[in-house]
Amino acid sequence: MTALLVASTGGHLAELHDLVPRLGVPDRRWVTFDSPQSRSLLEGEDVVHVRPSTTRDLPGALRTMAVARRMLSDGRYDEVISTGASIALSFFVPAVATGVRCTYIESATRTEGPSLTGRLAAWLPRTRLFTQHRAWADHTWRYGGSIFDSFHAEPARPRPVRKVVVTLGTHPGYAFPRLLNRLVDILPPHLEVLWQTGATRIDRMPAGARAQVPIAEMRRALRDADVVISHAGVGSALAAMQAGRRALYVPRRRAYGEHVDDHQVAIARDLEKRDLVVAREAGEVTFADLETAAGWSVRSLPVVTPFRLTSETQQSVP
Repeated sequence: MTALLVASTGGHLAELHDLVPRLGVPDRRWVTFDSPQSRSLLEGEDVVHVRPSTTRDLPGALRTMAVARRMLSDGRYDEVISTGASIALSFFVPAVATGVRCTYIESATRTEGPSLTGRLAAWLPRTRLFTQHRAWADHTWRYGGSIFDSFHAEPARPRPVRKVVVTLGTHPGYAFPRLLNRLVDILPPHLEVLWQTGATRIDRMPAGARAQVPIAEMRRALRDADVVISHAGVGSALAAMQAGRRALYVPRRRAYGEHVDDHQVAIARDLEKRDLVVAREAGEVTFADLETAAGWSVRSLPVVTPFRLTSETQQSVP
């Protein structure tokens, strides 16, 4: 029997991929959108690509649900595991109807409560629900650890800022012009900057800016960078930490139409408390903030709280 690992591209896919070693699912098939990220991240894995659907996209969700029904009809799968977003429900609904077990792991960005997808998943019978934040765990949502448990930040030898990676996320629906305009204003022209700007476009687009950078190239750039500047997405945070960098982390704000809510503000605060990022507001970023971030390093530690979906772990975790 095989587990279906289902996630939209971006941070949701990055989280689920990072959690795989702790899930205990050696026989697995992935379902996600076709993108440079998914092709690079899941190279060598068994992958089914479905057509992309955007946030709260009902026609897209129904289209994906038809694919899910066909895949689940052959009895090959005994579990569907997802970190979101709407693609999760497209697979959970037919899975529940056919008796396939479902597990939803809420994104680490949700520090105060579940997302819309999580709230809807909670209505489905026999669906296991996990949060990555102990503070809001309850009889419905079990705490199973966090993807950030295995990272530790510490001061490092100060380094001059010469190479910078800027990544504003690749979600097609949301731009971040406030941050891009600010960075164009404060970054000296002599710096070597890799710009991944996603959907963001401004009148003063920096030279060499690209909507999306191939994963292999991005990983090399992150390792070589003196500092990483990113929007407060979980995928961007993970990529910076895995490269040993403490990112300058800037949350999008709902008031400016930069996201559907302010969950990025909450995750930025949470990760700054762990010393894993330097959190700043878009209009307040200074070059001194880059120097502060460059003066730290992040290293990986053995996982303190294994995120295993066994009955033994579920009973032992409050």
